[in-house]
Amino acid sequence: MTDVRSLFRQVLHLDETPHRTALAFAIGIFIGFSPAYGLHMVMVGFCAWAFGLNVVALLAGAFLNNPWTLIPILGGTYWTGATLLGVHDFPSFDWSDLSFMGIYHQVMPYAWPFFVGGMVLSIAGGLVAYPLAYLLLSKYRSTNPSDGHQPLPPSSGLR
Repeated sequence: MTDVRSLFRQVLHLDETPHRTALAFAIGIFIGFSPAYGLHMVMVGFCAWAFGLNVVALLAGAFLNNPWTLIPILGGTYWTGATLLGVHDFPSFDWSDLSFMGIYHQVMPYAWPFFVGGMVLSIAGGLVAYPLAYLLLSKYRSTNPSDGHQPLPPSSGLR
């Protein structure tokens, strides 16, 4: 347990400003809610590489979408998109035709509400996550300044 606490303290005292760490977390939240399922880790890796963002903060945000939260996020994503687009149909699935074209024709009417809902929740999640993360990081760092006893991760390498 002390190793987890030490890692948590190190993450909160990175050689980055609270702004950059909160920004990385908010982008991670955006990625976690995005409708690009299967590409979340690729998007995290790209953001870390292209923008030099903190990988741990990106992953912390992106892992909001995990096996325990997948069903509520998918349901909320579809519901948000369907509400915004005025779609009143609820998805149903005919298990008698499991061919590629059968599945394609059953899923496509719900793809647009799912995409719109995912983008709206991604943007809203990122906009809410940034100020909260910034406030918490700033408050934590002001009340618990790094005393130099905790080793920090190297400034070069994974960010």
